[in-house]
Amino acid sequence: MSTTHGPVRVFIASSLDGFIAGPDDDLSWLPPGGGEDHGYDEFMAATGAVLMGRTSYDVVVGFDGAWPYGDTPVFVATSRPLDPVVPTVRAVTGDPDRILAAVHELTTGGIYVDGGVLIRQFMEAGLIDELTVTIVPVILGAGTPLFAGLPQRRRLELTRCRSHPSGLVSLTYRPAVTSRSE
Repeated sequence: MSTTHGPVRVFIASSLDGFIAGPDDDLSWLPPGGGEDHGYDEFMAATGAVLMGRTSYDVVVGFDGAWPYGDTPVFVATSRPLDPVVPTVRAVTGDPDRILAAVHELTTGGIYVDGGVLIRQFMEAGLIDELTVTIVPVILGAGTPLFAGLPQRRRLELTRCRSHPSGLVSLTYRPAVTSRSE
């Protein structure tokens, strides 16, 4: 059986000062869903699986309403026991290469990586093909940083910039091809 693996991508919102969640995983600063299109539906249509960190999963499980990922397989990177809320959720463990191999073994299509720690680990391992960060015009001052703690500089190339009437700006990047001296 032949499988096709799509790109490993990130789609995340960030405050202007670089936080993806406020203190205590507070997401109340995010604009309400269901209004303006920020490209998420198009992004999810090209996604074969979601790979998220355990903290992100625990936050999503606490959301009101229906499971936000429908029938899309969701893999949770965790070393702790996991009691899935829906049958499409399963735990994976290991370093980023091992986790990605496990997800590729069970799915086809693009992989959506979500969660600050996991995104940083995948960036450090050079496994992110595309990164869309939607900047929300708010300054939080504290919280969960998106990229703080990466051990080395990562250059990116802007492939798309889209401003939205609400004041949000979506920036899409791919890793830059750099020389060994950088």
